[in-house]
Amino acid sequence: MDINLLVTPILSLGAVGLVFGGLLSFASTQFAVEEDPRIGQIDAILPGANCGGCGYPGCNNYATAVVGGDPLDKCTVGGPSVAAKIADIMGIGGVEATTKMIARVKCHGGTNCVDAFQYNGLNECVAANFVLGGPKACKDGCLGGGDCVRACKFDAIHINENNVAQVDPEKCVGCEACVAACPKNLIDLVPEPQLVFVDCKNKEFGGHVRKNCSNACIGCKRCEKTCPHGAIEVVNNVAVIDYEKCTNCMECAKACPTKCIHVVGGIPTVE
Repeated sequence: MDINLLVTPILSLGAVGLVFGGLLSFASTQFAVEEDPRIGQIDAILPGANCGGCGYPGCNNYATAVVGGDPLDKCTVGGPSVAAKIADIMGIGGVEATTKMIARVKCHGGTNCVDAFQYNGLNECVAANFVLGGPKACKDGCLGGGDCVRACKFDAIHINENNVAQVDPEKCVGCEACVAACPKNLIDLVPEPQLVFVDCKNKEFGGHVRKNCSNACIGCKRCEKTCPHGAIEVVNNVAVIDYEKCTNCMECAKACPTKCIHVVGGIPTVE
């Protein structure tokens, strides 16, 4: 066998590789786009959680977007302090303080909510929801499968003793990962200073609502008629609070016959 038949192709391929390598090296230096140094500076002060709460897949992506003109206050994990540091890097006078938002699961669940059938499938909310909307008689009730728990990177949400997801406001950063994970759309972001919440999203109407869940909103409008500030309204058979109008006066919670309106710390007793 002629050795040249092997050596010649190998040398040819090697030469071609060297030529193309040299061309790529030349192109990379001649046509390189220099990165704005502010991107690295902003990335360095971001928390590095890569939670996606800002709308971007990672902190570096958000840093790049900020330099490109995006708002400075989208990092819910870092909050106002990080936004202020970003403003300094960008040479902007400052960022207006915003109210921190935290997640809230709008369901009591537990013994208050009965099952319509026995579910023996995967212990995941998405899977259970595929089976007739889940086993709960209330089709707007928390399924307790923990999809939101697995989605949260901050250990801020857990399944409580009532088999309902519950948020720890001290750990919640408002990244909305749990909001996206819930197939029932039961989790909303609410202002951190808020003390009064409607813990129900049931939109059904009629006597069977109370049979399905003793703490369900029945759309009676007592809260709406009681509120002195017009901050609560029954929409599609369920009470909805306007947090911009709410003063935490708690009158709606006092009037609610099913106690579906929850007050953080409970309603103070007047002696």
